[in-house]
Amino acid sequence: MGLPAFKLPEESAYVSPEAYLQLETTAEAKHEFTNGRVLAMAGATPAHNEINYNLNQIIGPVLRQHGCKGYMGDQRVQAKYRSGYLYPDTVAACGPTFNNEANPASLTNPLLIVEVTSASTAERDHYEKFTLYRHIDSLRQYLMLSSEEVHAEIYTLDELGRWIFTETRDLSAVLDLSSIGCPVPLAEVYAGVNVAISS
Repeated sequence: MGLPAFKLPEESAYVSPEAYLQLETTAEAKHEFTNGRVLAMAGATPAHNEINYNLNQIIGPVLRQHGCKGYMGDQRVQAKYRSGYLYPDTVAACGPTFNNEANPASLTNPLLIVEVTSASTAERDHYEKFTLYRHIDSLRQYLMLSSEEVHAEIYTLDELGRWIFTETRDLSAVLDLSSIGCPVPLAEVYAGVNVAISS
């Protein structure tokens, strides 16, 4: 006898982490979990996918040199105290550690998390998701890349435990992904992508 079909709870209904993980094992599409709410994930635009692909082409070789791994889109990340289960656009980890309480397993020790933002996701990526992400003990950087214009925003955890914010719209800028030891030319991230460029 197969598992019951996934039934998305009403938006106002509280769902426990255990119930979410059980529901997710039978779901045909991915859903995120934040503080008791289950949210269906929408499809991505070509620009979103191109930016994410370009970034991974740059950081992939560096991660392999350091014995680390990168994951795109389908790797679920577990926030601290199981307050969130999220699917970043890109996540990098060294010595990956997984919580195998559900299938697929959830990554618990990311060093770098990347979200490619749009008008419909930017507010959630900036506030709700970052609130959950920044309480993951292993996390050192959170990068947001706009899918609508050349725009990169980075939060970097310093040695005093402060999240330092930097941003740029300069296509000639080089992002310092110090968490994985990788400089990233912004021009290569946006190469071939149809987005607005600041003059």
